[in-house]
Amino acid sequence: MNAENVHQETGLVAEEPSQVPDAVVEAVTFEAAPPTGTISAERLAAKALEARLLGGERKLRRREVAAGAGLSLLSARKLWRALGFPNLGDEDVAFTERDQAALSTVVDLVRAGKLTEEAAISVTRAIGQMTDRMVVWQIEALVEDMVHQQGVPDAVARKRLVSELPSLVDALEEMLVYSWRRQLNAGVQRLAVRAEAGLQSSEEGREGDEDDAPLPLARAVGFADLVSYTSLSRRMNEKTLAQLVQRFENKCAEIISVGGGRLVKTVGDEVLYIAETPGAGAEISLALSQAFTEDEILPQARVAMVWGRILSRLGDIYGPTVNLAARLTALADPGTVLVDSMTAAALEQDERFVLVPRPAEDVRGFGEIHPVQLLRGSGRGLVLD
Repeated sequence: MNAENVHQETGLVAEEPSQVPDAVVEAVTFEAAPPTGTISAERLAAKALEARLLGGERKLRRREVAAGAGLSLLSARKLWRALGFPNLGDEDVAFTERDQAALSTVVDLVRAGKLTEEAAISVTRAIGQMTDRMVVWQIEALVEDMVHQQGVPDAVARKRLVSELPSLVDALEEMLVYSWRRQLNAGVQRLAVRAEAGLQSSEEGREGDEDDAPLPLARAVGFADLVSYTSLSRRMNEKTLAQLVQRFENKCAEIISVGGGRLVKTVGDEVLYIAETPGAGAEISLALSQAFTEDEILPQARVAMVWGRILSRLGDIYGPTVNLAARLTALADPGTVLVDSMTAAALEQDERFVLVPRPAEDVRGFGEIHPVQLLRGSGRGLVLD
């Protein structure tokens, strides 16, 4: 979308949807509108909740919503797919006036020249993916709590959630907006205001021709990987496994947050995190290793951390620094933390840490590297109050 070329019908794209094969669009469908007739109390509660969340009853078809926002149907579908919404047919009555207002909000930003089409779709996709994961997490947490607190089976808790959720909606929405504003402020500081200072601090020991040299952010990148998770998970029932995973994620999130880092993602038995300085990354790494070593339920963890440059995109991070940290994690012994030689050089004057060189290793994609074990030196380390 070019702001200079937008007209009444165009928006994101001026093409007609009939020109696009249906196979291009993800073949998923919204839940159809419920049939008329006698409706159970459960169904009435679900309809009332839906009307509250969607801003009213579904009265509009997709072409009506797109036209109301001044968009071609193809353009509207681009944004809906970016949000993660399933595909709809022309006759599906699935939208409300709030859907039209949301489309108009995004399109107005582009028409005003504040966002390009590509940026608008990327920002929209970020919102869709993050909120999708968030609501799944919240629903499962509420269901689990009802199972434990009310002593009902999981299936009963899921049905009962529909009647109990309305009393929580406003508070959850308020917390979402509050957190987003706080996180946006922190992100601006981390990714814009202090970005140049991070690059300058990473210059020491570098020659400028490293594989990660062109990348825009300097970060300490760490991985923590639970030992023997796969074999443990095979011996656990659903409830025990869920408790283990939740305990692992909660402990990682707490330590990383207290250490001033950011949890990038958790994938099964592994967590990826970053910090703005090598010292902060080292403190987090040691705290994670110690926490899992001392935990009575969780197994020990292999931990590795590398100070280098990264590319941050789509809520994830990329680059040789990330790959090297992952390779070092596989080399670490249970309960230990490894860093590479350049990271060790950045930490060697810091009395909080002790660095013990290990034999050189041939690592796929990197050739010969010189791992260094990171140990606690002076100081208390992270304090979790």
